Amino acid sequence: MKNYLHAVLTLLLLFGVSWVPATSRAASGGPEPLSGQWKGPLKVPGGTLDLILTVVPLTGGTYYAALDVPKQRVSRMPVEMALTNSDVLLKIEQAGSRFTGKLSKDRKSMTGIWEQPGLKQEVKFVQGAAPVVSAPTFKPAQPYKTEQVIITNEKTDLCLGATITTPNGNGPFPAVVLVSDSGPQDRDAALQEDYRMFAILADYLARHGMVVLRYDDRGVGKSGGKYAAATTADLMTDAEAAMNYLRSRPRIDKKNVGMIGHGEGANIALLAAAEPKGPDFVVSLAGYGMPGRDVLRRQQVEIMRMIGGNATQVDAALKLHDKMINIIRQTPNSNQARGKLAAMIRMSNVDIDPTMARARAAQLVSPWYRYYLDFDPKVKLPAVKCPVLALNGVEDLQVAATKNLATLSKGLKAGGNRHVKTVKIAGVNHIFQPDESQWPLVNGEQQPNFSPKALALMQTWLEENAKPGPILKTPRSNPKPDVKKVSKPTAQN
Repeated sequence: MKNYLHAVLTLLLLFGVSWVPATSRAASGGPEPLSGQWKGPLKVPGGTLDLILTVVPLTGGTYYAALDVPKQRVSRMPVEMALTNSDVLLKIEQAGSRFTGKLSKDRKSMTGIWEQPGLKQEVKFVQGAAPVVSAPTFKPAQPYKTEQVIITNEKTDLCLGATITTPNGNGPFPAVVLVSDSGPQDRDAALQEDYRMFAILADYLARHGMVVLRYDDRGVGKSGGKYAAATTADLMTDAEAAMNYLRSRPRIDKKNVGMIGHGEGANIALLAAAEPKGPDFVVSLAGYGMPGRDVLRRQQVEIMRMIGGNATQVDAALKLHDKMINIIRQTPNSNQARGKLAAMIRMSNVDIDPTMARARAAQLVSPWYRYYLDFDPKVKLPAVKCPVLALNGVEDLQVAATKNLATLSKGLKAGGNRHVKTVKIAGVNHIFQPDESQWPLVNGEQQPNFSPKALALMQTWLEENAKPGPILKTPRSNPKPDVKKVSKPTAQN
């Protein structure tokens, strides 16, 4: 039963790595938009699963929504969300899962029925105390300091809110930009309750003598712009602006500024490294070497196998997947493509709301999605000449470690790059968490942490390729940021 639930909750639709904007029908001038993390216990045979829903308000009155299930090692599963007055609908099509409920009058909880194959239970989601988009920061403390800055992407005239963590001392220090995975995220990459991936990395690296810059993605926190309108290539210009900003700073080793990217962010870092005056080194975390459409197809096969699908079912799912991909790639007119996709979505799922079907179809022909389908990392990899470390987790259900690392290694070395190292890390998932049994105890409760093995591998490699300063203090394996209580910021245009 455990494996079955794992599979169902891991099912990422036909397009698993994408982000899905939710729609809000609240009238202009109405209540504050929903935001933050909402946690609800789901009773299942043999125990309880904590469902964590992340809601980030975006420009134009839309939302980004994703689901985490820590016990099942599921992270950032795209969720379709519709909010009409106090009625809330969450839907995961291919898993046959949905939540239908009501928002409380104080807008701090939502109660309703969670349905999935073989299970129907009442769930109450309660909003966490701290909003995801509040850009939590660490207390100024030895051996580093933090600074809040605004970066300008001169290519787009776009402003990005960021945090710089600088070790104490005169320097010059090597420096690194952290680049997030697909979907709009805040500067700390707050993926789950008490797990801020980039905040952990910034703390660890600063304690090892490196300056670290992390920034809010477009349309989130203190950053302007609209995420949905950007392609991977557009997002690369944001990372380049952050890198150039670091090179202009005092106490920075100007010839030793790199990028550490996660998921799509890893491929953004490698794209930047193929450009003139790119990063001086790259660390790829869960980066992919296969074309986007191949990554999606492989995911579909693995997902169907996990839920026990037979050969006929797997074949049927792949045929539907391929038909939808072909429509997107062969129909340049987005209006026509949306109509065809919406009709196909409704035919394959007769219970889906027509509004949701149209919203899903619109997302599948967005500039980001079209670019992702045809983006092939191999084309640019031979142009990358700087040192590259690529780490992927064996338990990653979104980016298969063996296939993608092999493709990355081959592509990078094809251009004569001799400074390439790839490592598969056992027991680590897509967001670099080890097995839950290895999480540290904080105040008597286990807290998610970044894989200590991955951190050690990264640090050893950086000492050889980025030449960071001396270790200033024994690093904490799972730092807990000090969250300042501030009013909820809204996305900027």
